[in-house]
Amino acid sequence: MKPEWKSFLQNKGAEFEEHIVSSFGNPPRETKIVFNGDILAVLSHYGLISIYGEDAETFLQGQLTNDVRDVNEQTSQLSAFCNSKGRVLSNFRLFKRNNNYYLRMPLDMVEDTLRRLKMYVLRAKVTLENATNNFASMGYSGPNAEKELQDANIKNPEAVNQICQTDELCLIRVPGPHARYEIFGELDAMQKLWTNLDVRAAPVGTSPWQLLDIHSGLATVRPETAERFVPQMLNLQLVNSVSFKKGCFTGQEIIARMQYLGKLKKRMYRAHLGKDIKPCPGEKLFSMSGNKDQACGEIVNSQPATDGGYDLLAVVDKKSFNANDVHIANLEGPQLQFETLPYEFEPENSAVES
Repeated sequence: MKPEWKSFLQNKGAEFEEHIVSSFGNPPRETKIVFNGDILAVLSHYGLISIYGEDAETFLQGQLTNDVRDVNEQTSQLSAFCNSKGRVLSNFRLFKRNNNYYLRMPLDMVEDTLRRLKMYVLRAKVTLENATNNFASMGYSGPNAEKELQDANIKNPEAVNQICQTDELCLIRVPGPHARYEIFGELDAMQKLWTNLDVRAAPVGTSPWQLLDIHSGLATVRPETAERFVPQMLNLQLVNSVSFKKGCFTGQEIIARMQYLGKLKKRMYRAHLGKDIKPCPGEKLFSMSGNKDQACGEIVNSQPATDGGYDLLAVVDKKSFNANDVHIANLEGPQLQFETLPYEFEPENSAVES
């Protein structure tokens, strides 16, 4: 994070845990308003990788799960980077600004993803860099978000994945219960915009923003879950994060075989844990309906829920899900309460069903 941006936010009441904004002084209130009010979030949990050079598009096309040719200054996309076995190393939002591509991902995934991507550069004319401090960033969401941006004379994208850009700002529309934007920009412009929007929106830490991702059914791979899942286990094909028509990319053969010929036994579901015990990424889940000594799934992401406990995403085998008998940590652990996702699964007779 730019030091000047951090100082600005601290003057606005931001409380930091290392480099991450934990809250603006009242975490429970910040969580409670996330679905009904306008919120202004600091995206300090995100980092950026920049990719540029003559072969940037070709290089990314050969590594990422989505079709990079669809990305331009007006359109972003969700995508992922997999190993040769088709397991997701990291996933992210890809966007383009001033002829540079950017991968937006969790801050603690940047360095390892950068290292692994560089292994594939070989003779390609492309440069990859940690660009986390290139911009200030914020998230803005709420029932009045679209109108407030318009009143501030900020042109905003109308559809999810679309981008509106100026010389100083880049606004990306992302999924959410209301109009929701990730905003990257130059320091002065971002300070001005924050001050303007702060009049009616409530500043929040990173947790409420991540809670919106969970309710949108958007998985985020963390260090604890890297190389654990094929994209279909994380529902990436259901949120337009995988292209099966683009041609070859690392892990493509296995991912395509799973889509058309395979039997997917596990997939990601949304759930609630009614206990104040934080489920951590990678934490194991167990069920009486299967092998009692073997985990039936694991936690992907979790955040405090609006009414207590935790909302989460978890990859679970379908037999255990259908039995509605999934417990965290062990068979005697608290039971998950499954909830709906904002998108449909493939029909039961699809090739990817087991």
